[in-house]
Parts: sequence; C-alpha cells; structure tokens
Amino acid sequence: MRLQIIRDLAMRPALTLLAFLLAWPAVADTPTASLTIRNRAFEPAELEVPANQKIELHVRNADTAASEFESAELHREKMVAAGQEVVIFIGPLRAGSYEFFDDLNPRARGHIVAR
Repeated sequence: MRLQIIRDLAMRPALTLLAFLLAWPAVADTPTASLTIRNRAFEPAELEVPANQKIELHVRNADTAASEFESAELHREKMVAAGQEVVIFIGPLRAGSYEFFDDLNPRARGHIVAR
C-alpha cells in the first residue's frame, strides 16, 4: 500500500509536465492582436483578426486616465488603468464584424473584423 502511494506521488510531477508540454504548441500558436487607447480613441478603430481562431488581444492605455474595453458581442469588459496594458482572450470568432467601445467615453468605438 505504501509503495503504491509513493509511486503515485512520484508520477504526479511527470504527468503535470507531460500535460504542459502537450498543451504548449496550442498556446504558442495563438495569434495576437493589439489595440491602443490614445486621446480617448482606439487605434486602430478597425482591427482585422483571423476567423475561427482564439485571439490574444493586447489593449494598451496610453492616456493619463483609466479607460475600458467593452464589447457586448464578444462578452468582454475590462478596465485598463492609465499607462497599463491588459490581455483579453477572444474567440474563436466567426467571420464578421464585432463592435467594441469604451463605456467611460461613448464616442470611443471600433470594430474587430474576423476574416
């Protein structure tokens, strides 16, 4: 019994490492895209991303006040502190256009276009 417990405990790190190594290619292949909030507007206002893939979206706030990345269509809402960057995972997205905006500044709007 004790030998079985010791053997099971010894296998856990090896199995964890194996799971990590098997998942690594999927993480490494995730496309990235970037948006910048500058002068209370999104740059670029239209961001093209590949359809049918999970996307790692980096949103950087270059302003001196907090802003927000929000999208009802993408089901995402994230505050971005002044001078900071956040990472938001979106998708996989079907081909189409998805609106995003800054809830703190209603005129700041844009679209993510999946092709």
